[in-house]
Amino acid sequence: MFGFLKTQTLSPRLHRLKQSALFASLTPLELKIVDDMLHERRYLSGEIIFDQGEEGQALYLVTAGRVIITRALDHSAEVVAEVGPGSFFGDLALLDNSPRNAQARALDNCEVAVFFRADFMGLMETDAVIGYKISLALARHIAHRLREWMSGRPQIEAL
Repeated sequence: MFGFLKTQTLSPRLHRLKQSALFASLTPLELKIVDDMLHERRYLSGEIIFDQGEEGQALYLVTAGRVIITRALDHSAEVVAEVGPGSFFGDLALLDNSPRNAQARALDNCEVAVFFRADFMGLMETDAVIGYKISLALARHIAHRLREWMSGRPQIEAL
């Protein structure tokens, strides 16, 4: 009778996206628009997702499995972070094409949703509201990392 009050049910895939801080503020329709821009990739355990020094071209959202982020130091590697489902990494690549500051490698067999900078920039032009919401979430995430770093408790550094 009151169909307009009915809550829209999200598919499992869209529900996973909604769980990410990056997309939490998006409506179901906005999630669908963003989902159509994401590219699914699968990586085997030990496979490199991106290497330190490569040009950053995309943000990665872990949908299954775990990813380890490491940074090469002289003759060793420093573990920067381990990320799992719902977490994202490589976020600075949405803003510019600077070289990656770390390597991302699949710790387990994993699946990621890849959000390319070109798609994000196109979204900013075609749907400013969605672009604004994602940009604000990204800015908050980066600010949180900066505060942790300034307090001496970094969890993940710029990738």
